[in-house]
Amino acid sequence: MTGRLEGKVAFITGAARGQGRAHAVRMAEEGADIIAVDICRMIDSNAYPLSSPEDLSETERLVKERGRRILARQADVRERSELREVLDAGISDLGRLDIVVANAGILPMGPPPSDPMDFVDATDVDLIGVMNTVAVSVPKVADHGSIVITGSTAGMMEGAANSPAMGAGGSGYAWSKQVLQAYTEQMAVHLASRFVRVNCIHPTNCNTSLLNHPKMYKTFRPDLENPTREDALPAFEYFQAMPIPYVEPEDIANLAVFLASEDSRYITGQQIRVDAGSLLKFPNGPS
Repeated sequence: MTGRLEGKVAFITGAARGQGRAHAVRMAEEGADIIAVDICRMIDSNAYPLSSPEDLSETERLVKERGRRILARQADVRERSELREVLDAGISDLGRLDIVVANAGILPMGPPPSDPMDFVDATDVDLIGVMNTVAVSVPKVADHGSIVITGSTAGMMEGAANSPAMGAGGSGYAWSKQVLQAYTEQMAVHLASRFVRVNCIHPTNCNTSLLNHPKMYKTFRPDLENPTREDALPAFEYFQAMPIPYVEPEDIANLAVFLASEDSRYITGQQIRVDAGSLLKFPNGPS
């Protein structure tokens, strides 16, 4: 433990597993106490299983195992009142708020024909959910705090939101991540007088449930009727300039720790890719 976040409290959405759990664990390792939320139930349009109460309990166990305190609650980022209730309880229990990680997201992606509600669900979680998280946090976060938003390289690729292969849900995901770039910059300006930094991390393929499910395998390997993960791995690797199929959640969490620490005290309004060179290889997306 290096203690870069000693004495701080982090509010993390989508914390039950994947990138959110990695954020909670790494920040706990650096000395932070955690307010963790996740929906822990399905959203009908989403093809892959979302988190469970057991997943959130495991995140809670892992944080406590590292000697830190945690308040873990189920909440839906689409409901601002639910987020506010959890955050207020967390601050009452843990004493303060220094770090916000607006991480919760879904990708209800699938080939056409798709339901327009897939677009609605994606934007409700991936865009409005982030804005709700920031909205309830801004009045509470301490001066010199840090807000970290999870974007995606999909939002940085020209035309990704209009790709027919993405379906309505995939378009909603890419469009949300695109809008979050401008949102990050606006919030950075408006919170600068308080020295609160706002930055957005844009991962490439990340080794989570969002990537590892049959519909995503089919998206990467449309030439096969029922592709497996092993079938999809070469296509995953093709997407990056570095010869890897994906980054790990801990790779994203390591950057978030830096952005949450005093080491980044004057870094704000930035779009930071963790993409193994994918946008250098495919600035407009793979053909």
